[in-house]
Amino acid sequence: MQITGPTILENARLALPGGVVAGAVALDQGRIVAVGDAPAGRDWLRHDLGGRLVTPAPVDCHTHIVHGGNRAREWEMRLQGASYEQVARAGGGIVSTVAATRGASEDDLLAQALPRVDALIAEGVSCLEIKSGYGLDQDTELRMLRVARRIAQVRPVRVRTSFLGAHAVPKGADADAYIDDVCIPALRAAQAQGLVDAVDGFCEGIAFSVAQIDRVFGVAKSLGLPVKLHAEQLSHLGGTALAARHRALSVDHVEYATDDDARLLAAAGTVAVLLPGAFYAIRETQAPPVAAFRAHGVPMAVATDCNPGSSPLTSILMAMNMACTLFRLTPQEALDGITTHAARALGLADTGRLAPGLRADLCIWNVDSPAELANRIGFNPLHTRIFGGAPC
Repeated sequence: MQITGPTILENARLALPGGVVAGAVALDQGRIVAVGDAPAGRDWLRHDLGGRLVTPAPVDCHTHIVHGGNRAREWEMRLQGASYEQVARAGGGIVSTVAATRGASEDDLLAQALPRVDALIAEGVSCLEIKSGYGLDQDTELRMLRVARRIAQVRPVRVRTSFLGAHAVPKGADADAYIDDVCIPALRAAQAQGLVDAVDGFCEGIAFSVAQIDRVFGVAKSLGLPVKLHAEQLSHLGGTALAARHRALSVDHVEYATDDDARLLAAAGTVAVLLPGAFYAIRETQAPPVAAFRAHGVPMAVATDCNPGSSPLTSILMAMNMACTLFRLTPQEALDGITTHAARALGLADTGRLAPGLRADLCIWNVDSPAELANRIGFNPLHTRIFGGAPC
């Protein structure tokens, strides 16, 4: 498909918040200029889409895609009966990736990340959130964030970075001392170097307490940075309430969140990010309170949580399928979860919807409906990915 000027994509099925409607999308200078009826009054390049489905391009709003090594051995341990928490307490888990990441150069980390990025781009993803958190020292945390920035320079994809220094306690370290002496100084350095768009943390029994995360979030606020949080994944520690108090962009995992937590998220305008890949990979049984989120109007995003241990998933389409199958989202909710709500979880107002004035980041699919997009397993029906108005 050639797009060399003002263009109308007609005879399309458009995925809008209220459902799918027949119509057209007009693009010009990298923006959407009309949705629904084809505009008139000027010369337009026209493409007949033959009834194909047009959606906003997916946004993967939670990834750990920059890291060294892999954790396939830990997966084997879990197959033999070890729990995720048992593996972590035995010296595996997050800290086992730290050594591999610390030992990798910036170029090595980029080379390892790009195949994962390419897999997501091949399924239409236009924007990635990428976290640090596998350094647990200042030099490596900053190196990871520099690699994340470089990805947007060498691939047609937007990148939003999250500083996740509060991801795990380094082996032999005191958690409070680590927060004060390593994590917070590294955050200040990352912000000073323009490497961070948001601040994240892991509030869990195997990671950091509410009080410790609160200290990190206080510094983030002083630096003018929004926050997000891994919370209530393995237990209920109160991280969701903390994040709501800080008006976080998102709270992620949330398997053990409660109805009260849902009320707090709704009041704060915070997105609940569902991560079915991790739920599947570590064989969890406590599903997020989707009914409570629906009842209170909490927007639900869906992401891959691409990481080497608990969610080695590089398919946004599979994340959709898992969200529907495991969490009982509707296909429309899953589609909104990887587009509109995923963009909101990153604080992005210029993408994630088919609406005039937004970036022309969209996908054309060889399907008729969101149900068909989410239903098939291991199949990619992408026809054309349009990034900033250009097919690529």
